[in-house]
Amino acid sequence: MKIIKQVGIVFSICWISQVVEKLLPFTFPASVIGMVLLLLCLLTGILKIGHIQEKADFLLSNMAFFFVPAGVSIINYFDILKSTVVQLVIICTVSTVITFGVTAWSVKCTMHLLNKKAQKKEKEHC
Repeated sequence: MKIIKQVGIVFSICWISQVVEKLLPFTFPASVIGMVLLLLCLLTGILKIGHIQEKADFLLSNMAFFFVPAGVSIINYFDILKSTVVQLVIICTVSTVITFGVTAWSVKCTMHLLNKKAQKKEKEHC
């Protein structure tokens, strides 16, 4: 019963994000809206991590499965894409490097903030 509840929560957030997407006067991806809604629900305490933990772990561990349709689509349209292969490789390379850089910077900032918080707590205990 717990798994059904978790699936219901995830699908409800997905459904709400699609409704919000249709109501917006501009184009915005429902998947991003759903992630923001989930984040807001977790931050405000409406949802606890335990409410979705098992289903989230399952989806993350099987994430590669969700990329199969995208890979098949690329193969189906290879004739169209082969004329722009150089541009696609450049775009993929640049975006990967930027993603690595932003991720490294985010981790560095997070570690700095956590260390700062730990030092502050240490000073309070002394």
